[in-house]
Amino acid sequence: MTDSTIQIEIQAAEEAVRETFIAQLSAIGFEAFEELPEALKAFIPSKDFEPSELELILNGLPYIRSEIEKQNWNEVWESNFEPVQVEDFVGIRASFHQPIQGVEQEIVITPKMSFGTGHHATTYLVMQAMRQMDWKNKTVFDFGTGTGILAILAEKLGAESILAIDNDDWCIENATENVAINHCSRIQIAKGDSAEMTSRFDIILANINKHIILANIPYLGNALQKGGLILLSGLLEEDESDILIACQSAGWKHQYTNKRNGWIVIQLQG
Repeated sequence: MTDSTIQIEIQAAEEAVRETFIAQLSAIGFEAFEELPEALKAFIPSKDFEPSELELILNGLPYIRSEIEKQNWNEVWESNFEPVQVEDFVGIRASFHQPIQGVEQEIVITPKMSFGTGHHATTYLVMQAMRQMDWKNKTVFDFGTGTGILAILAEKLGAESILAIDNDDWCIENATENVAINHCSRIQIAKGDSAEMTSRFDIILANINKHIILANIPYLGNALQKGGLILLSGLLEEDESDILIACQSAGWKHQYTNKRNGWIVIQLQG
């Protein structure tokens, strides 16, 4: 059924192992994850599930596969969704939660099966980095927007206009809903498979994964204004050297790398 979701459960007691699996599974289309003390649950639309790709990643490690209906999954996801706080900077909650006190910015989202609810270390890292940047009157390109949460934050911080793209219909639906909930008026949501653009932007956000970032570096370079800033994430610590080599070849200057739970965000200047 096209509206159903495949859930797989892998036994993985160590956090570092779970984080590695999350990165690898994200690259083949898995969109949401639940970390348990001794296991990892991962979710992918049934239409996108390729068992052979999964088995290559797991390399013989057994897993439990089950299928759940879209509506039932949304109910479970919403019931388990907990608010997220990034220092005293951003609070992220669902509409059924109480407002988060003591934060500079608050974002309300409809929790669905889109990556980027704020729980993952990479979303946290990008938001931390965004706090240090000047967004006033800037044009922004959010490549791989997921829930739209980073685009929403960019508008709240003063960006003039934001183009947010994703290649997944469910993400487009969820991001559009979240933009409306947060009363944003300067975000354009569009469907797209690559970062090939005809416009140039002051700031680019790309929180996806290593393979997609490497494949799109020429396009990202063309889309970045001279002297503009780019934040790259969805990356593991061991991805850093390959990413920096490609970025330096593109003529970008590495400004810093921050780390959290084995994941990184890299800021560069064009």
